[in-house]
Amino acid sequence: MPVTETRLLLKHADDPAYGIDLASYEKVGGYEMLKKAVGLKPEDIRTEIKNSGLRGRGGAGFPCGVKWDLVDRKSGKPIYLIVNCDESEPGTFKDRQLVHKDPHQLIEGVMISAFANNVALAFIYIREEMPKGAKILNQAIEEARAKGYVGANICGSSYSCDIIVHRGAGAYICGEETGLIESMEGKRAYPRIKPPFFPAVLGLYQCPTIVNNVETLCNVPHILRMGAAEYCKIGRNNNTGTRIWCVSGQVQRPGYYEVAGITFGQLLNDICGGPLPGRKFKAIVPGGGSSKILRYDEKFKGKKPDGTPHEFTFDEIPLDFDGIASAGSMSGSGAVIVMDDSVDIMEALANLVAFYAHESCGQCTPCREGSLWAKKMTHRMCGGEARERDLTTLYDMAGNIGGRTVCPMGFSTTWPVQSYIDKFRPEIEAKTRENRLGMSRDARLIEK
Repeated sequence: MPVTETRLLLKHADDPAYGIDLASYEKVGGYEMLKKAVGLKPEDIRTEIKNSGLRGRGGAGFPCGVKWDLVDRKSGKPIYLIVNCDESEPGTFKDRQLVHKDPHQLIEGVMISAFANNVALAFIYIREEMPKGAKILNQAIEEARAKGYVGANICGSSYSCDIIVHRGAGAYICGEETGLIESMEGKRAYPRIKPPFFPAVLGLYQCPTIVNNVETLCNVPHILRMGAAEYCKIGRNNNTGTRIWCVSGQVQRPGYYEVAGITFGQLLNDICGGPLPGRKFKAIVPGGGSSKILRYDEKFKGKKPDGTPHEFTFDEIPLDFDGIASAGSMSGSGAVIVMDDSVDIMEALANLVAFYAHESCGQCTPCREGSLWAKKMTHRMCGGEARERDLTTLYDMAGNIGGRTVCPMGFSTTWPVQSYIDKFRPEIEAKTRENRLGMSRDARLIEK
């Protein structure tokens, strides 16, 4: 039986009768959980979030409650909360849906999280390419402030906290939390070395700081409403709650979908309608451009719950953090890029490498120089000017980038390059030869 969405965060997002104003949000129970929260102990809310198993939806999937527990509350310094709305990973467009279509849900999540962590000032860091989103958020914050949900004496309590929308310049590296913090401080967005600069201890202005993704914090009011035990019933063990997936590329119904406890095959075939007429799925990037590519016709090796070996197909991959990891990739930012049999893998790789070469912040030599070399080599391969050892050199060079940089962006270049070559080497070699022969023929024709 075909599966459908399980909408929690997007429940009202596409309802034509639902507005983005405060009155519309209050009609569906908005801010009731904030009113409840300020009457609770902050540590009780933190415990509830931890027990819910909520994992960060921005990329790494780190448990939200554990991140909150790491905050240095004894330093005497102010604690800051930053909402990461940079959303710069290729193929990702979920957070802007939440911002554009239900901004007060995010604001309530921010305020509950701020209260739970004794935060007096919160920031929403939004990239410059989302001007409409910034405008919507500022309007929503003003509405909330006028009703006492933001600002002084929230909901009549003694607790006060404000929210500032901070617009970034639009750089991929600002999606990394310490690069984001550097940007907010008015500096070049060079990621910091960890340790010692763990944001929970030394973050914004060298104060304890929590950085959470938009989708992550939108879950907080729902967890408080239904309770951690009920929330854990959604999804799978260690992968609780729903997840919004952005599906782009060659499928019949691309878009954003909120689901829980389903497989990759159910997402692509039941919800997205399968491949385009006359086409077949060829490859899928499961978690944004920086995640390792997977072949659709591949067989994966794993283990059943009892520990016995198990082989499974792409369609059988559980659509969550652990399921995709078991297939050798990552769920990342939830951006699924689908390629069918009409796609030139060599061109797709070259396009992605060019993006990362452009977005390298330049702080670390391996990433700064290596990404540019990768761009030059893939450009030669596509243009028919490849050298005999270019593919081998490209693969080996990628191994000297990942893990040798201050931040994970080295892996953002490494994983696509190596996984594309691992999965499609014969095709890339054939295409490179074809391009080289085509270039030679063109040269001969010009000489004639």
